[in-house]
Amino acid sequence: MEHPEHEDQVDHDQEQFITDEDVLAEVPDDGDQLMDEDYEDEEDDTVGELVPGSSGSVEDNSYILHNRSQFPGERTIWDSVVCVGWSYDGEIVSTGGMDGKIRLWRRVGKENYRSWEFLTELQGPDEVMFLKWHPKGNVLLAGSNDTTLWLWQLPTGNTMQVFAGHTGPVQCGTFTPDGKRIVSACGDGTLILWDPRSPTPVFKLTAQDARFDLDGITSLGVNPSSTLAVVGGAAGGVRVVSLTKGEVVSALGGHTEGESVEAVEFIDLTGAGSGPGVVATGATDGKICLWDLSTMRLRSTVEHSDAVTTLLAVPPPNNHLLISGSADKTLRTWDARTGTLIKAHRGHQGPILGASLGLNGVIISGLVFLWSLSGVLTFLDIWTWYQCLRGITII
Repeated sequence: MEHPEHEDQVDHDQEQFITDEDVLAEVPDDGDQLMDEDYEDEEDDTVGELVPGSSGSVEDNSYILHNRSQFPGERTIWDSVVCVGWSYDGEIVSTGGMDGKIRLWRRVGKENYRSWEFLTELQGPDEVMFLKWHPKGNVLLAGSNDTTLWLWQLPTGNTMQVFAGHTGPVQCGTFTPDGKRIVSACGDGTLILWDPRSPTPVFKLTAQDARFDLDGITSLGVNPSSTLAVVGGAAGGVRVVSLTKGEVVSALGGHTEGESVEAVEFIDLTGAGSGPGVVATGATDGKICLWDLSTMRLRSTVEHSDAVTTLLAVPPPNNHLLISGSADKTLRTWDARTGTLIKAHRGHQGPILGASLGLNGVIISGLVFLWSLSGVLTFLDIWTWYQCLRGITII
């Protein structure tokens, strides 16, 4: 059920921008021109240029004031990074690139997050599509565009398993919250449940099943009790799959036909991690649909004015809150129990392409340029992940 009264609240918030009280920390824009598709080399390039015989590492001195984290023996990477992730305990950070390489760094000491040591480089996949850490241990999962999934044990870097069962790029995947299973999905519309100890699928659903066909899978999530998966499709469809039975139990509407479902996020309103749960789905139609999976009914629909790109469930004690990011340049915090807009966070000058919850539920978001022109990966500090972050506001 939609809530017209929310529209008035959103309109009222249009003039409310981030205040000093809202901001915990801010990384200022260093004045560089943002990259776009029409980027051309400029004569006044603050990054500098490579000289013959250089290693490819170029220092941008404008970052010295930001207390950049120390990475002994900088790793120069020549291809785009498409995903990053932290281990369950925050001690290891991982990056995955289009070159198929996964690089890991480990924190040095316990005082802060400014000193890191290079741990290892993992190879095996072709282009890396996503990375997911095990919720309870140092085990890393990666999906590849070569149709495979890879599982590694850290810090040794030993390959635990290679899963081959998809027929298209493995675009999304995750561990179940209990850590006992893996759910993965690929671009041709196949969903597979795996036992991490075996290369053989527990079950597989494909687009040949008319009830499951989604014209390609773009997002997925698993409920806190690890019994249901919700899968979002490229054409706006949503399917609920029983992980215990291996079958579709419901098809959810709500989104505009032809609009991709970009995000699926479960909200544990009770904090007990039991029952079917409540799930939010966000799509390029700007809608966020909140579903009660115990009844398979729509609780409420809330909206952005442009595509929804990310959804984040806030952990206890504020586990009734849902955060959404959008191409409309805003982050919004909602009460998932009622669909009420709590606050619209403004300050970004472009579409929000991604966001993450930091320590104590702090929101970290921004338009992220992953690389300097030299392709060198560098960290600033705990608040930012990459050297080329521009104008991030931490709310």
